[in-house]
Amino acid sequence: MSNGHILITRQLTDAAMQAAGELGRELVVGGEQPPDRSWLLEAARGASAVVCTLTEQIDAELLDAAGSDLRVVANVAVGYDNVDTAAAKERGVVVSNTPGVLDAATADLTMALLLGLSRRVTEGDRFLRAGTSWIWGPRMFVGTDVSAGCTLGVVGYGRIGKAVARRALAFDMDVLAHSPSLPTSGEDGSGVSYTDLPTLLRLADIVTLHVPLTEDTRHLIAAEGLRAMKRDALLINTARGGVVDTEALVAALRAGEIGGAALDVFEDEPNVDPRLLEFDNVVLTPHIASAGRATRDRMGTLAVDNVAAVLDGEEALTPVNAGG
Repeated sequence: MSNGHILITRQLTDAAMQAAGELGRELVVGGEQPPDRSWLLEAARGASAVVCTLTEQIDAELLDAAGSDLRVVANVAVGYDNVDTAAAKERGVVVSNTPGVLDAATADLTMALLLGLSRRVTEGDRFLRAGTSWIWGPRMFVGTDVSAGCTLGVVGYGRIGKAVARRALAFDMDVLAHSPSLPTSGEDGSGVSYTDLPTLLRLADIVTLHVPLTEDTRHLIAAEGLRAMKRDALLINTARGGVVDTEALVAALRAGEIGGAALDVFEDEPNVDPRLLEFDNVVLTPHIASAGRATRDRMGTLAVDNVAAVLDGEEALTPVNAGG
């Protein structure tokens, strides 16, 4: 087994960095910001493992730069659309991700966006910070009652989608769920109803997205789907930016075809389409769904644990593929 160094593309939390230091291998570590591509390619040369984040593209070029000693790419995220898993498999490189450890944090942020948007929290905050003169009135900042017959549509009913559904049920919301692997009718034991995507978009008062970004899910929510939603329905995306067609979303917001949107992720991240800033009924956060202290520790240490397992000749704990 190679004794090559471990490349950690960006500074992780203290707990994760400590765990990496205990592996007894040389560490090559990037900074706080995403690394320059040329630095990344050079730093990968001779690496036995790469611990990366979603901001780095781990493609055939980088895999070839690392060379034959590379055994594992540990992505510090659940989604792994930044990793060319097919190219890794061809080269016998295991790819892992960090599922499970961030379900609760992502579900919490989803509910925060849901409440912030539906009850116009951020809009009210901006109103007061602007120094606007005001007095309470019965028609002021009226929003959506989430606990009064409100239907939540969960698109992507995996671990995170189920965690969101549990929280929504605690708010007495009716919950619809859709995933390609699910039936299009019936219920699960918690009272969540299964349905197809067109029906979910038509019936839901709030739609929340929890699918990975794949060729099948890119622009899953586009013009047709947005037109199918209720005119006062709200859209929440804490999955990946490319799941929503930004052009179509902007057009729908301008036309009043939906009631608003809350986005934690963006198609051209970290760039945010400036047109989204025009709307009072849009809430924007900078990809912070997993940004709980304990959650980020668990993500980083799970990635390190995956590296340790593979370099010790064992199976990865949470593999996306199994290598060659």
